[in-house]
Amino acid sequence: MDATMTHHKAVTKTERSTEYGFTLIEVMIAIAIMSIGMLAMIATFGSAMAATQNAQYDLIAKQKALEAMESIFTARNTQQIVFAQINNVSNGGIFVDGFNTLRSAGLDGLIGTADDANFGACPSGIECVTLPGPDGILGTADDKQVSLANFSRQILVSPVLQGGGVPNPNLRQITINVQYYQPGQRSPRTYTTTALISAYR
Repeated sequence: MDATMTHHKAVTKTERSTEYGFTLIEVMIAIAIMSIGMLAMIATFGSAMAATQNAQYDLIAKQKALEAMESIFTARNTQQIVFAQINNVSNGGIFVDGFNTLRSAGLDGLIGTADDANFGACPSGIECVTLPGPDGILGTADDKQVSLANFSRQILVSPVLQGGGVPNPNLRQITINVQYYQPGQRSPRTYTTTALISAYR
């Protein structure tokens, strides 16, 4: 019988470095980089959800400001009120001064006057909006009413100055500010719209 002898060659340090694989440090660095990426992605989703909520409130604020502006122009055009009445109460007009909670127009049909009332929109006396429920369709049984208690509106009527700083008797500026607080925020957001109204239709 022939005995075969095998020789095992010792592996040197330079030959060992050509072997492929990941070290523990490389794996830990990869996990750290992936964790940072995941946290950034989660923060982006949070910002996107907050922006969606803000967009809904912004839309409501815009609608309520334009609604008040339209009621003023309609009252002037139909001669329901005279031009002298288009002013704040402090200046002899009919529009309440300062920020006030949102309420439906009263019997005069004008928003922002002393007779504003609630006609059954919400039990709290504050105006509500109806939003679609889980099915996403407005006008179905799952619709929900949302109170606008965190909204307030200001109708500010100011004179328009002409040459020499004299107020133009036939022109006024109407500024409507709708202010609201978002959940979790201490400072309010404000939507503002401005228009000029004249004594002439």
